Amino acid sequence: MRKGLILSALAMLLGMGGVQAQMVMDLQGPWDLALGDSAHYDDYVVLPGSLLTNDKGHEVDIHTQWTGSLYDSSYFYNPYMEPYRRKGQMKFPFFLTPEKHYVGNVWYRKYVYIPKEWSDQRITLFLERPHIETTVFVNGREVGHQMSLSVPHRYDVTKYIRKGERNEIAIRVYNGIENVCVGQDSHSVTDQTQGNWNGITGRIELQAQWKKLNIKRVRVTPHIKEGAVTVEVQLENHVDGLRFFPINDYNVSANIKYMNDGKVGKMVRGSTVIAEGSNIKFKFGLGRDVKFWDEFHPNLYRLTVEAGETVYETQFGLREIKAEGRQLYINNRPLFLRGTVENCCFPETGFPPTDEDEWMRIFKKCKEYGLNHVRFHSYCPPEAAFAAADRVGIYLQPEGPSWPNHGVKLRRGQAIDKYLLEESKRIVDEYGHHPSFVMMAAGNEPAGDWVSYCNDWVKQMHEYDSTKVYCGASVGGGWAWDGGSEYHVKGGARGLDWDRKAPSSDDDYYSGIEYPRNYKGTTPNDSPIIAHEQGQWCAFPDFKEIAQYTGVYKARNFEIFRDMLRDNGMEQMAEKFLMASGKLQTLCYKYEIERNLRTKDYAGFQLLGLNDYSGQGTALVGPLNVHWREKGYTTANDWCEFCYPLVLLARFPKFVYTNHEVLRVPVEAYNAFYADLKEVKAAYYITDDTMGVYHGGRFLSHEIPVGKNGELGVVEFPLDSIKQPTKMTLHAKMGNIIKNHWDFWVYPEKAGLCDNEMDDNSKLYVADTLDAHALKVLKKGGTVLLTAAGRVSLGSDVKQSYLPVFWNTSWFKMRPPHTTGAYIEKEHPLFKHGFPTDDWSNLNWWELLNKAQVMNLMELPKDYQSPIQPIDTWHVSRKLGMLIEARVLKGRLLMTTMDISNDLEHRIVARQMRKAILDYMQSDDFQPSLTLTPETISHFFTQQAPAVDMFTKDSPDELKPKIK
Repeated sequence: MRKGLILSALAMLLGMGGVQAQMVMDLQGPWDLALGDSAHYDDYVVLPGSLLTNDKGHEVDIHTQWTGSLYDSSYFYNPYMEPYRRKGQMKFPFFLTPEKHYVGNVWYRKYVYIPKEWSDQRITLFLERPHIETTVFVNGREVGHQMSLSVPHRYDVTKYIRKGERNEIAIRVYNGIENVCVGQDSHSVTDQTQGNWNGITGRIELQAQWKKLNIKRVRVTPHIKEGAVTVEVQLENHVDGLRFFPINDYNVSANIKYMNDGKVGKMVRGSTVIAEGSNIKFKFGLGRDVKFWDEFHPNLYRLTVEAGETVYETQFGLREIKAEGRQLYINNRPLFLRGTVENCCFPETGFPPTDEDEWMRIFKKCKEYGLNHVRFHSYCPPEAAFAAADRVGIYLQPEGPSWPNHGVKLRRGQAIDKYLLEESKRIVDEYGHHPSFVMMAAGNEPAGDWVSYCNDWVKQMHEYDSTKVYCGASVGGGWAWDGGSEYHVKGGARGLDWDRKAPSSDDDYYSGIEYPRNYKGTTPNDSPIIAHEQGQWCAFPDFKEIAQYTGVYKARNFEIFRDMLRDNGMEQMAEKFLMASGKLQTLCYKYEIERNLRTKDYAGFQLLGLNDYSGQGTALVGPLNVHWREKGYTTANDWCEFCYPLVLLARFPKFVYTNHEVLRVPVEAYNAFYADLKEVKAAYYITDDTMGVYHGGRFLSHEIPVGKNGELGVVEFPLDSIKQPTKMTLHAKMGNIIKNHWDFWVYPEKAGLCDNEMDDNSKLYVADTLDAHALKVLKKGGTVLLTAAGRVSLGSDVKQSYLPVFWNTSWFKMRPPHTTGAYIEKEHPLFKHGFPTDDWSNLNWWELLNKAQVMNLMELPKDYQSPIQPIDTWHVSRKLGMLIEARVLKGRLLMTTMDISNDLEHRIVARQMRKAILDYMQSDDFQPSLTLTPETISHFFTQQAPAVDMFTKDSPDELKPKIK
């Protein structure tokens, strides 16, 4: 066969990219197994897989040395946890529980027959995804050692193989982290996520290629302006003395075919070739009908490179990403990112999938929820993820496999400094041709002299491959400003400040974009910022989810939380807590996302996350569970109202009004499509909670350019026609698909009674404690209202705000708030007396719940539930209440910790709740079924609950990972 290099670019949608065509011997199946430093084989496993998927390793117990931080050490000391610490019955609250665990050397051995026909071939052992370090031996001779966490391990075993004979292949895999030094909580290694597994996943094979000339690397560089692409091919010589021939010795041709949905399209011919020694560059135009790649048009081409008998094939797309000022651009049009963080949580196997179908499922779910972007937290996914994202149209940010913070720091003389840069270049070499690979960060939230390191990393990576944009690290708001980054993933300009002020939707994050936290410039920041880990709003555990864990990791943390709920008399509340907290979680995500979308110059956001995070104390932050499945309290259609390429936004200055006011709300559009919208027709209407339409209208036709803050008009509606307390909803829509809605509440201007009127009522006594007069009234069969806001001690350790738990209370050492919304028994007769409500703490409850005291109901009967029940952190599940009612002595008593007494002139909701309570207590509906003693009521003012101690002792020393 004539020496030649043939380049052809074929347009098709491939499942796997970057594959060299050759004779292949698949090595999947049974392998001999030996645990430990010596290769004494006495067992077997099936590969691809891990020790866990083969049920091998050590039984987990309280002495298991985990890879990861155990911030909440109370598990090891808390008497309640004793049943879960028993060997054979282990259950952990801080992450999922595996059946087995193993860190150390493991030997895998297989015998294979190599045909004589391979005598003239170069033979490569290909290991797609080992974890972590591999050392290969062939016929007893050591071939080499590799320790990439992100790309396949490839070994040239040509000179070790005996052709026409049976050969022994042995692979020693070591999964300790001290040599890669990426940090014990890096998602590439930690037990918090995928687990620090030992094994090999994906393709395991011997590949035979032409011995003399091979393709070492192929790099694809698109040229959007020219509609062209440059393909750089680096050749390598595997035979001593082989010279690279001049370009005229090569038979060179080029052609392109575009395929859409598997159908062959038009062929384009013609290319130019430049050769310099072992490097050859092809540049060819893609014709008049060039197809660009983006989220809306995931057009792909097929590239095939032939060198001698070696063939390299992959898919690529024509796209260009760049940063100019605060804006990102894709193919010269503005790019707005709506992303989530993928945390490497795969409980069925413990490792990320290497099949494209599973990644297609995940990315399609992201698209279904209006997202176009995924960040991989401190790890890089396998090839299949990039190939799937290419097809779906998802922008990816892989990261170096490092969280150099807990025990590891940058530029402190540790191995991470060299390893991280080399690993980053390996990632670009392996996956950089994928159009979905648009951006990259060195890792997550580093420590040490990280700014100078990351600035140098960005510079070197840009020089290495300029087809992407680079960020030094994905960091929270407290981290320094790294001015060398081409874009920033940074916290600070995120969250909701509703713990300090009443909710609204007319604010934004612009000041945090102009002058980000720790930014030292005297002029405003002029680089793109993407919100780091936006959200982190929690919902209560879904115990129905436990049955979904059918693989190597079990949700025994959920079993502990379920037991706590049962032991505290709330087993029947599990589904109600899930739904109530989930509705609040969704509301918080809605208003935080909308705030980001209406912020001028904000480049986008990365949620944490669309699905739950199974580690770090169990962070139930997703509307989807860890398996990417719905929990039942929201749907993709609901979510896309506020998270989609086109979103209607309403600027409410507040959500609570009196009927003497006029509703005035500007409405605008966020347009992240690929084109301006012409002659837009939009409408609005206002309904009450029975869906009766009060008012409606149309906005004037507009053109809405790509970007933010496209004005549509102003909704104005006098509220004087609303005579009763009413929940209302403003709906806005554009066509039949684009719609959004916002609840607001209208109350009568004058409602409630003054204190003097109540005190003069001989049948109803109001006090703020159970004083002597209150007892006298109760003894005579009277009625007592205790307005105990700010006065209780039994429950004072529980810190409530309107917003739910952030991440979780275990990882953040019981940092408040401790509650995650409240369940409201809306069928309770109280609420028919002029206080309309949902069965969860919607925005009208902000005035009553935010920073309000709760009561710990530990002394009340086990089956009693408060009609207004704050939902405690699932790590404790104390039974809480903000209103109780009971028969005491001969009378009736209602006690509440809601503030329904102070500043009622300005606190509209509190005023209405006070009136509703008084009306209820003086009606025939007030018939408490619970009987309590005066002493039990008094204890709310005098007793303290047992202390919740999650962090007074550090984790045992022997469980702390050792880092070099």
